[in-house]
Amino acid sequence: MGILIGLERVSHEWPGKKVLVDQTIGINEGERIGIVGRNGDGKSTLLELVAHSITPDAGSITYRNNIEVGMIGQEDHLSDTDTVCHAVVGDLPEYVWASDPTIRSIINELLVDIDWNGLVGELSGGQRRRADLARVLVGNWDVLLMDEPTNHLDLHAIRWLANHLKRRWQPGQGALLIVTHDRWFLDEVCEHMWEVHDGQIDPFEGGYSAYIQQRVERQRQAAVMEERRQNMLRKELNWLAHGAKARTSKPKFRIDAAMELIANDPPLRNPIELKRMAVGRLGKQVIEMHNVSVGYGEYEIIHNVDWLIGPGDRYGILGENGAGKTTLLKAMTGALPPSAGVLKIGASVHFGVLSQQLDGLSQYDDWRVSELLASYKRYLNVDGKPQTPEQLLERLGFERREFPTFIKDLSGGQRRRLAILCVLMEEPNVLVLDEPGNDLDTDMLAVLEDLLDTWPGTLLLVSHDRYLMERVTDDQFALIGGEVRHVPGGVDEYLRLLDASNEAQARVDRVLKPSTSGSSKLDTSTVNDTQAPSSNLTNIERRTLKKRFDAISRKLDKLSSRPQVLREELLNIDSTDYQALLNKQEEISAAEQELEELETEWLELSERLGE
Repeated sequence: MGILIGLERVSHEWPGKKVLVDQTIGINEGERIGIVGRNGDGKSTLLELVAHSITPDAGSITYRNNIEVGMIGQEDHLSDTDTVCHAVVGDLPEYVWASDPTIRSIINELLVDIDWNGLVGELSGGQRRRADLARVLVGNWDVLLMDEPTNHLDLHAIRWLANHLKRRWQPGQGALLIVTHDRWFLDEVCEHMWEVHDGQIDPFEGGYSAYIQQRVERQRQAAVMEERRQNMLRKELNWLAHGAKARTSKPKFRIDAAMELIANDPPLRNPIELKRMAVGRLGKQVIEMHNVSVGYGEYEIIHNVDWLIGPGDRYGILGENGAGKTTLLKAMTGALPPSAGVLKIGASVHFGVLSQQLDGLSQYDDWRVSELLASYKRYLNVDGKPQTPEQLLERLGFERREFPTFIKDLSGGQRRRLAILCVLMEEPNVLVLDEPGNDLDTDMLAVLEDLLDTWPGTLLLVSHDRYLMERVTDDQFALIGGEVRHVPGGVDEYLRLLDASNEAQARVDRVLKPSTSGSSKLDTSTVNDTQAPSSNLTNIERRTLKKRFDAISRKLDKLSSRPQVLREELLNIDSTDYQALLNKQEEISAAEQELEELETEWLELSERLGE
């Protein structure tokens, strides 16, 4: 096992903060390393240094000859004008990447909902992130550097990525460095851990769980050593204060020893702590849902949900990206009226809602942190003791010098910690948290878990962090196909259900095949071979076909008059403008062809469904 990358006496400093100080460490072939540390302690900077994206202020970072290093950072460098296809596979010929099962599996998992020939600039933030992740995974790298690769991935995609990285290289080959707050992912993929703190890199053997055990043991040993040092320090200082009066001076070596003890006093790391805050009284009725359906316009997302949530219930909600988890939370809190059914919210319920986008905080972007804190009560009850908002924020790792900072200038982790505190300072009795772990480091996640462990009210949690979900909730519910169902087996059972659902969807997809024009069209030969009465369809298959049928019906209503409108426009074009006439005729032909394809598919789906 040889060294692939070596860091020798590396130091780096950002304005006002030393990130690394005289650090020497190596990345060996076959190592899978997870990097942890507090937000702002230099994890991302370390990856950028290793990738040669930035140059250290001192020291050197050396690559072994001819190694290839790939990196996905928190920000992508994709071109808006590039197609998704070219952004992911570059100039690689289609027959090469299409015949590679590994590349196909990457594309099928990460880009299934993305137009392969569409422009990067038209993608959403999450789609763009997945395209960048696919670009990196498609490459053939000796060393792979990944900064928060699980961002914008749901539980199913996170499990797939973990399995891909475990199989990517043969044992003893390649090297992987990952920065992520997902502790399950670290345990699943990594065999070594690096903790970055106070300008140092501390290596640990094993995954995240082993790292925590070793870290606790190191802290215990350090506490023993510190106690001995303090005892010696007290003796020396006592001697200095009460030495023999007859002496006009004390032995210099004793004074130097005492001063050395004081000088070696290690700097204190910011204590991150948050105790249980007071909550409002919660009555017997919290949330009742009877046959509740929720949607936007004609598009229904949640179907016929019956759910009773009582005082003290701690429920986690699982689901794929786009399944409707956030919509369900909005409906449960009354922010989005149901399209059908009855929703009852208890009279004493006081919601504390933390959204993914931190909507409650965004309106104060031009405020300073101190101004926002001043808008709350001067004292709040925390574990029976009065505390000011400033004291509480300090417990969450903020420093007094950061209080004059504008909220818009805070880092992602700082904004989320401030938003969590603002929600708690409202003293709610029902906490609704939508991805609260985003942007938080592993230490802060542990603090959040400790807080939620002692939460006396009702808790509703949406999160792709398995550790957080299974730690702080008592029961989990899965949102699959617009329906909510209890999963007593937790995340593992949910993933099994999702796999079964995807297999059923695949059977439907074998019937629904895309036409060459890009629109979904039934393959008639497949239909004839597999024709079955509507009663033989599974619920998932029938719902998928019905959803497509309804979508085509709406599209037909919208496009039915399109060819006639275009023909009228054709009559108004100058007869001498041949190019304009030709372009308009092409538009008419395309509209007629699209309409014909939709009508054919509508008829075939109608027969399949027995409509």
